[in-house]
Amino acid sequence: MRIGVPREIKNHEYRVGLTPQSVAELRALGHQLWVETQAGAAIGFSDADYEKAGAHIAADAEQVFAEAELIVKVKEPLASERARLGRQHTLFTYLHLAADRPQTDELLASGATCIAYETVTDAQGRLPLLAPMSEVAGRMAIQVGASCLEKAKGGRGVLLGGVPGVPAGKVVILGGGVVGSQAAAMAIGLGADVTILDKNMDTLRRLDALYGNRIATRYSTRAAVSELVQAADLVIGSVLIPGAAAPKLISAGMVRQMKAGAVLVDVAIDQGGCAETSRPTSHAHPTYVVDGVVHYCVTNMPGGVARTATLALNNATLPCVVALADKGTRRALEEDEHLRRGLNVAAGVLTNPGVAASHQLPLVPTEEVLLRLL
Repeated sequence: MRIGVPREIKNHEYRVGLTPQSVAELRALGHQLWVETQAGAAIGFSDADYEKAGAHIAADAEQVFAEAELIVKVKEPLASERARLGRQHTLFTYLHLAADRPQTDELLASGATCIAYETVTDAQGRLPLLAPMSEVAGRMAIQVGASCLEKAKGGRGVLLGGVPGVPAGKVVILGGGVVGSQAAAMAIGLGADVTILDKNMDTLRRLDALYGNRIATRYSTRAAVSELVQAADLVIGSVLIPGAAAPKLISAGMVRQMKAGAVLVDVAIDQGGCAETSRPTSHAHPTYVVDGVVHYCVTNMPGGVARTATLALNNATLPCVVALADKGTRRALEEDEHLRRGLNVAAGVLTNPGVAASHQLPLVPTEEVLLRLL
């Protein structure tokens, strides 16, 4: 198969869809690859590295899209990239369509087959292609939250771990999944006072067994969220409904009741955010303040540690890329129900229930859509 890797153009996005090692693996299987010049240069992967691995170096994104059947990216395609997609393309990347109607409409209009990393599953019902970036984002959430708490950056001037004679900062984590558990590990390591909320009692039991009295766990209700958010120095929003928009657990009224200089890191912002006051930000301008509360809502958090994130992502995505390339898109989707769950858009229709519900658009069964693919 002809595989293309464009350079990411989202603000301060330095990750790359395939590393030179992944390219070499695909070349050994007989596939052809076009990598846009400088696609991985910012994180130490030079054009020479890709050429040595067997890739053609494309002069620009236009050439990548013109040559390739399978486009492998990291972040959702921006408008200029969406304009280059056609029915002949399979796009494999993070999409997060539930919070992005313009992208949804344009991908539908393109006729391309679009498979989202974040909705691919495994035999245990987990999200294996989302997990590595969730791990990165969860750990980063505490790192950036601690930084935002510094007074010079608009925060309360609180050190999360405290010092002898001074209490530790209070960290409240909404959601005990991959992001939440990774955030908890980092916050505990800093010596913070950590509370995790979740609606799944099995999740709370697992976290309690893992961390014992180093954390507090609470069943998530509106009252519990309100109470704990008001007392927090740092709130981490890490809730997820696969494929669908994130629930708004933190109301604007709750934000008004938070401490001046408290920090909200909304990791759920890719899916619309879990606070009514959240709106997407970038690494160039990562924060804003609402009612005295510092909001950090960067939509590509792992891009801040792009080399680590790229290596972790490729570990997860490469087997899927190999399957798509070796078998072709249609056969790969037909033979793997878990990869098939990643299909969000194909042949001009939506196949993901969460995205369809979020935008109130028609849903077409995946099995029916596969018959329309090339």
